[in-house]
Amino acid sequence: MQKTNFFAAQEWFEFLREELIKEIELIDGKRFIISNWKHKPRGGGKSSKILGNIIEKGGVNISSVSGKFTDKMKDKIPGTKNDPSYKATGISVVLHPLSPKIPSMHFNTRFLQTEQIWFGGGIDITPCLPFEYEKKYHLLLKDMCDKFDKNYYSKYKKWCDDYFFLPHRNEPRGIGGIFFDYLNTKNLEKDFEFVKETGIFFKNFVINTLNQLKDEKWTSEEKEIQLIKRSRYVEFNLLHDRGTRFGLETGGNIDAILMSMPPLAKWE
Repeated sequence: MQKTNFFAAQEWFEFLREELIKEIELIDGKRFIISNWKHKPRGGGKSSKILGNIIEKGGVNISSVSGKFTDKMKDKIPGTKNDPSYKATGISVVLHPLSPKIPSMHFNTRFLQTEQIWFGGGIDITPCLPFEYEKKYHLLLKDMCDKFDKNYYSKYKKWCDDYFFLPHRNEPRGIGGIFFDYLNTKNLEKDFEFVKETGIFFKNFVINTLNQLKDEKWTSEEKEIQLIKRSRYVEFNLLHDRGTRFGLETGGNIDAILMSMPPLAKWE
């Protein structure tokens, strides 16, 4: 069995990226536009963007980078007191469907190494209309988490609910999911299996949701609701999202970082 390390995590994220792109293209009918980017001082990534028939705008991005945290950042990151060096690899996915009947879907998982090692990531979805599969979505997430630890779902759901909240509007961004960080239970192989299972769950959720809802009719009034809901998505990502700040402060690719922005949004 391959030991869990930076390269094993990188290999898994690349495999998951290929699987997601293949499945989304099969359902949508359009192809992803793929571009590579370099990171200073070392590493880079691959951005994959789709402007599709079902996915109005979506991105499946991977990155593997290394460097040194700035003095401003290292105080916030475990394992950097004596050495600010880091290595990070991860996958990030955001899908904004054309139809207001289909929720926006977000997923990321990452592996970060300083003098400590840990995983982070999560899944959350943002419907703009009542989502009939909400209860099932959370039940399936709980079942997935329970295979690893009976406390994971309640712990990571609360973390997700607290994190994806817009304090200036006093409202959640969506209906949540799970969010975790600094995951290292001293059994890194098991932690890695949880990360893999999270990715597989998201892939299956995307496939099932798109197939179930892609042919449903929607109205101009429902589209209007979607555009206003998307404005909350923009506000959260620009004001509060840690991943956005991390990418910008470590010299990441701007287009890849901001691929989470919806193609159209509206403020009342």
